[in-house]
Amino acid sequence: MLRQMGKLVEAPLDREGIMQRLPEFDVLIVRLANQVDRELINAGKHLKVIVSATTGLDHIDIDYAKMKGVTVLSLRGEDEFLRTIHATAEHTWALLLALLRHIPQAYSAVCRGSWDRDEFRGHELDRMRLGIIGLGRLGSRIAHYGLAFGMRVSAYDPRPMMQLEDVTMAPTLDALLASSDVVTVHVHLTEETKDLIGSEELALLPSGAVLVNTSRGEVVNTPALISSLQEGHIAGAALDVVPGERSRCADRKSLLEYARSHRNLLITPHIAGATFESMARTEIFMAKKLVTFLKERVAKTHND
Repeated sequence: MLRQMGKLVEAPLDREGIMQRLPEFDVLIVRLANQVDRELINAGKHLKVIVSATTGLDHIDIDYAKMKGVTVLSLRGEDEFLRTIHATAEHTWALLLALLRHIPQAYSAVCRGSWDRDEFRGHELDRMRLGIIGLGRLGSRIAHYGLAFGMRVSAYDPRPMMQLEDVTMAPTLDALLASSDVVTVHVHLTEETKDLIGSEELALLPSGAVLVNTSRGEVVNTPALISSLQEGHIAGAALDVVPGERSRCADRKSLLEYARSHRNLLITPHIAGATFESMARTEIFMAKKLVTFLKERVAKTHND
């Protein structure tokens, strides 16, 4: 599809390689691992479009791209299509089950030759209270999962997109946290949501509650989370995202160090959306979106 529009180069380049090759191209297609900052954008002397098959765009300096006249195409706002993609919601649920049933630790123990059932006694979801932060596409899917597992489901969203049957809307975030045994987080990273969950919010959770975050790492304050885990106030946390995934910041380091020596923190490397099915479908969708954009751009140029 893309080859019909012009020269297409597919290569697993590191940042230096991208910097060297980018001046040749009009379009840059990236994944989450690529940090598209001012330096990279400036290297694209002919760059007109940046394409990312993601909803989160914190890996791209959108404001600077706009200032340089570079269009950013993504999955953000493509709600009808995104409602057909379930990978992140499924991974959120997998993390929750793995956390409550100690699955990674039990597997490791068996591989070491151990066979101790009592060491890995876990908890059932049935009749637990599930609190969902952000009742959009992902949050609503998690609500359906929770109801299917017999949970009592509540949600908080300052701008709810929908009202779901059998889901109670909490009036405030504090009210949701205070009444939830399990909390899942599904929000975009903005100035408003950075450190949305800090010490005060974690203290509101009932003792023994668990937290699952598959949104962005910066939404949960790292020192506050580690402190709550160490003190035993919350029983556990499962994260698919951490702060500074590309920069390897201090928060990322402290989370990984804690996870190595404690069984109440489970971390996966931002793989929630990484299924063969979802990646194939989103890449095809974005390719079509890019082709449409380029055709419209060419038509507009001819008309002008």
